Amino acid sequence: MLTISAEDTVRALPFDALIDALRIGFRNGAHTPQRHHHVVDAGSDASVLLMPSWTDGEYLGVKLVNVFPGNSSLGRPALSSAFVLASATTGEHLAVVDGNTLTQRRTVATSALAATYLARKDSKVHVVVGAGHVGSLAADAYRSAFGIRKVIVHDHVPAHAQRLVDSLCERGVDADVATDLRDAVAAADIVTCATLATEPLIRGDWLREGTHLDLIGSFRPTMREADDECLRRGTVYIDTWAALEESGDLIQPIDAGVLDRNAIAGTLPGLCRGDIAARRDRDQITVFKSVGSGLADLAAAALVYHSTRNPAP
Repeated sequence: MLTISAEDTVRALPFDALIDALRIGFRNGAHTPQRHHHVVDAGSDASVLLMPSWTDGEYLGVKLVNVFPGNSSLGRPALSSAFVLASATTGEHLAVVDGNTLTQRRTVATSALAATYLARKDSKVHVVVGAGHVGSLAADAYRSAFGIRKVIVHDHVPAHAQRLVDSLCERGVDADVATDLRDAVAAADIVTCATLATEPLIRGDWLREGTHLDLIGSFRPTMREADDECLRRGTVYIDTWAALEESGDLIQPIDAGVLDRNAIAGTLPGLCRGDIAARRDRDQITVFKSVGSGLADLAAAALVYHSTRNPAP
């Protein structure tokens, strides 16, 4: 059984190849039960998540995620995860993949995949809101799928935004820190949010016609990155139907009567299969909300396994 480190996982998941693998994975589908959540210590809110997925006759995988919020006081990461890949035919274990790296890269790649259906093909200006572990990868993921010419970064800690901009500039990317988020969003073709915000950061009246809004954060009912007007003006798509039960960006507008559940345009698997309509014209505002899925983990882990066993010459 292979043990694949974080560094090797990065090398095995270049974004162009990962987006292609996810497209195939969402198109073909997999058996993906709801994630399991178990409390380990109620006093510290420590918990474990289990995310299984499998494809008949191919691969079986489970991501194990330990969430220990109290670790922050110890100077240690609050989240630790591993993905265990096995044969769906024999059950034999094949690999253990670094789960944190796998999750970060498949998360931004999933949104970039959705954008290939929902954003304008000639999108050039990308605004990234949030420069953390996930947000810092968004520019690279989108640049692998679009001819992005300008990246503008906003973070509630300006030094974090500057650090990401410096990293992008060192690699030849035209990037700047957003001096005013409203102005940056108004100039954007694509806006990607990857934050832990509990109050909306993006206002619907900032969005110009034709903008694609990508919401990666808000994985709990109490979290939000976009206001009600974003949902009113935009055509809303989701990665899986679980988003309607997990994300405050959807739950709160639905509860307030702003968004009708039946108005959700469809899911990413439907886009990949061509079962639902993608962007209809240049002026349409589109919104994609993702919460993550075991199917995406499985597709990414299978790519890591194949790439590690058969490295490019």
